[in-house]
Amino acid sequence: MESGRTVRIGSGAGFADDRIEPAVELAERGELDYLVFECLAERTIALAQLARSRDPLAGYNEWLPDRMHAVLATCAANGTKIVTNMGAANPLEAARVVAGIARCEGLTGLRIAAVTGDDVLHLVTAGDLPLTDRPGTVAALGGVISANAYLGCEGIVRALAEGADVVLTGRTADPSLYLAPLVHEFGWALDDWDRLGKGICLGHLLECAAQVTGGYFADPGFKDVPDLARLGFPIVEADADGTFVVTKVAGSGGRVDRRTCTEQLLYEVHDPAAYVGPDVVADFSGVRFRELGADRVEVTGATGRARPDRLKVSVGHLDGFLGEGQISYAGANALARGRLALDLVRERLASAGLSGADLRYELIGVDAVVRGRRADTDDPPEVRVRVAGRTRTLEAARYLGREVSALWLNGPAGGGGATRRTEQVVAIESVLLPRAVVHPEVSFVEV
Repeated sequence: MESGRTVRIGSGAGFADDRIEPAVELAERGELDYLVFECLAERTIALAQLARSRDPLAGYNEWLPDRMHAVLATCAANGTKIVTNMGAANPLEAARVVAGIARCEGLTGLRIAAVTGDDVLHLVTAGDLPLTDRPGTVAALGGVISANAYLGCEGIVRALAEGADVVLTGRTADPSLYLAPLVHEFGWALDDWDRLGKGICLGHLLECAAQVTGGYFADPGFKDVPDLARLGFPIVEADADGTFVVTKVAGSGGRVDRRTCTEQLLYEVHDPAAYVGPDVVADFSGVRFRELGADRVEVTGATGRARPDRLKVSVGHLDGFLGEGQISYAGANALARGRLALDLVRERLASAGLSGADLRYELIGVDAVVRGRRADTDDPPEVRVRVAGRTRTLEAARYLGREVSALWLNGPAGGGGATRRTEQVVAIESVLLPRAVVHPEVSFVEV
């Protein structure tokens, strides 16, 4: 551990399907100590658990092999360690996959760690825990398929202390992926709430990757972003006191300034003074951004207080089926024909006993996003009808899609491009578990 140097951490992904090319740029030109890939959303791990139930060798992020083939050899050559939650529902198998890729690349001497212990399905189903976001208990959900606790940084820190070059986790809080290298490198105590709060602020700014370098920020004429097609992912330069600078690879597309950092700081934060995570309750209310130059923003002022006694657990459960059908109408009077198509499907589904609040009838481009908007005074050149709904049975979901597809010959003139689909709905609820019953574990695969 060294406390007198700056640690450079790059964000290689902000969600499961993120682009890979900017991560390659970071690996090659970022002069990084760590490259972090954050690839889990709320439902992602439940879907991964479902995949693993069908195939014991599945359950990790589908892009794991592509990402590792793209950056592993370069990171190994440059001494850059990789930390990621791409292990999803199967970190151990993910570690074996990475080991296989390392061998294919001719790499040796790598230690690949899998952090497990977040799978707490046995604990959640053994009791009758209350749901945190609505009335009810786990027992009332039915069809529970997964329960994963949000781990903090401890397991990753342990893996790094034992010489891990690559760390793969399951459900870990997003900012904790970034906090762990700081705790390891600077020797921060796990009850140094002030520094942990600063580290979580760093992690929160980087966890969505391009969102802090101009992605999801660009708005032509209002918030222009240069060279968006070559958008670069962010880097932080962190010091032992928790001060850090957000930047990106010189010459890459995008921008880093006070505005991009402010938008990301507030993203998905209900209370800036109490950002609750498994490591610390961070306080962002005093954060200050100072632009040091082009694409360089210094961040100070975050603090923290004692971590909660309980951990959040995401519980995945089967919640019926989704049926959807779409069809397009173009040309003169397209809007009126689209409205007529919606009315026909609504009446036919009601006659079949399918009606209620779980059904949506909309015209994409007219009232699909802004609900209740009526554009009948306009005459768009085309509209796309969409009817979707959640049903209790697969048969009902298939029936819904078929009624929309049937508009082709049983509805207004000029319909075309009909599609339909059905899928099982995986829903998420949250519960809390005492921290003391959740135990992170670290396993290694050697190459």
